[in-house]
Amino acid sequence: MARKKKFNPLLVIIPAVIVIAAVLLIVLLSPKKEPEKNIRYLASSSARVPYYYVNEEENRLIRSSQMLQRGTPVNDLNRSYTENGIEYAVIEYNGENYYISSSSMVDDPEDVIQETEVWVRTSATIYENETGPEIASFAKKGSCLSVQGYDKIQEDGSIHKYLVNFTDVTGKNVTGWVYGKYMAATEKEALEVNTEIYEIHKNRVYSGRDLHGGSPTSLDWYPVEKPSFPDNPICDYCSGMYITSKALDHIDDYIEIAKANGVNCMVINIKGETGMSYPVEEIKEISPTSYKLIYFPTAESFQKAVKKCQDAGLYCIGRIIMFNDSVYALDHPEECIESSSANQLWPSAYSRNCWYFNLLMATAAVKLCGFNEIQFDYVRFPEEAYSMSESGDTDFKNLYDEEKDEVIQNFCYYAADVLHELGVYMSVDVFGECASPYVTAYGQYYPAISLVVDAISAMPYTDHYGREVDTWTDAYATLYDWGMKAAERQSEIPTPAIARTWVTCYDVPYWNPTVTCDAGYIADQAQALADAGLPGGFMTWNGVSNLEKYKVIADAWDTVYTQQTPRIQSD
Repeated sequence: MARKKKFNPLLVIIPAVIVIAAVLLIVLLSPKKEPEKNIRYLASSSARVPYYYVNEEENRLIRSSQMLQRGTPVNDLNRSYTENGIEYAVIEYNGENYYISSSSMVDDPEDVIQETEVWVRTSATIYENETGPEIASFAKKGSCLSVQGYDKIQEDGSIHKYLVNFTDVTGKNVTGWVYGKYMAATEKEALEVNTEIYEIHKNRVYSGRDLHGGSPTSLDWYPVEKPSFPDNPICDYCSGMYITSKALDHIDDYIEIAKANGVNCMVINIKGETGMSYPVEEIKEISPTSYKLIYFPTAESFQKAVKKCQDAGLYCIGRIIMFNDSVYALDHPEECIESSSANQLWPSAYSRNCWYFNLLMATAAVKLCGFNEIQFDYVRFPEEAYSMSESGDTDFKNLYDEEKDEVIQNFCYYAADVLHELGVYMSVDVFGECASPYVTAYGQYYPAISLVVDAISAMPYTDHYGREVDTWTDAYATLYDWGMKAAERQSEIPTPAIARTWVTCYDVPYWNPTVTCDAGYIADQAQALADAGLPGGFMTWNGVSNLEKYKVIADAWDTVYTQQTPRIQSD
């Protein structure tokens, strides 16, 4: 009789242990799955969002001294906490847990901007498009703008440009783009002024009479951050030569002088007193006469000449005459000043169409030639502006109710912003008089312009002070006296431009005694500017770019003029 097999439990236990061990091994060796994160975004009506942590001793939330930028993605831990009636969400950021007001959390990064309106702190141009110089309108300080959208959040959480809607001072309903840097969150903030600087300038008027150029109280005195483009370093000390359109025909001769004598900068006409250097297609429809009245028959011929300067290592500044433009005026007499006291066709500085025309030309030239900088000349009202205002029958075409000095500064903001978007610098020529402590009749006031632009180029020509006092024989004394005034104006603002000054580079004057301009005459002016505290260098003004004169004065370029003990004592 067969015996019954005895049951061995190990036959069950051992395979089970093997299976369990295998499962455990698989689990242990398998990559760990990160818990799913609930990514949300910090939202606010300002650039930064406060966050909190728990003070365990006091058992309450404490606000951190730091803040997070809006738009920052964080991990919502799906836990909440309420204190003093406010609900906080618990978040994880950079491996730490914090508390954020629940109202500051959104799911869509497009919703991180919570402001519905902004207030204009610095009077600002409203642009038609997200990019480009087209002007839709203008909003003065204290205006309230309804926010419709934005283009991008910058690294500090601020908005680059807002899409806004408002009704401007003309009654026009406007939708357009405005730079966020000129906006404030509240009306109170918008109406505030940079008190320290404002107090310096507010009471300055010409002695004894109103020049009708405007008041410093209408100007903006907030610091203006000056750009620095890594691939286009600004020329902070200039030893410069002026080149007319005609001179570009012989540019090799000018480059030869420049390279042999320390010239580092060329100021090249894009649009001068007698017309444009080349046909700019972008402005053809706006001003057909300007398009036709040119020197070079093609853009390529102009571009080729400029490139030779660039290939020689020279910093190239494109010069554009602004409002003293009788050619543009022929096509647009409706934009010109109308007055019984003057017959000159002069487009008004209030004309936004004229602004746009010139910036369209500037941007086209930058794209064509790669200029390092654009310099605007005649950024002012006519020299007859005082008599025009006194006549009482002048129509300056003042659409947005601006003072003369105010609109000149507003143009500077506009032009600088448009050009900075292209990575190039912006400079302005000014009369020497505007360094005096009053606003001139034609709207220029040195510190108000210097505050905004990247470089300011005054024109204190030695023979431009009249015939009664000889200011041309001793060039050093004249430029030192002027330079001391300009340096003082520079010290009165928080963000002064580089002061690159035009110096007299022609025989002076047209009456006796006549002084021949030589290298010593240029050197005297350049040294005087440095001694007065203007370290930005100089540019030689010779209206016809006389090659023989440049040869005569060439040695003066080949020196970096630094501040020395003044030769004379200024009054």
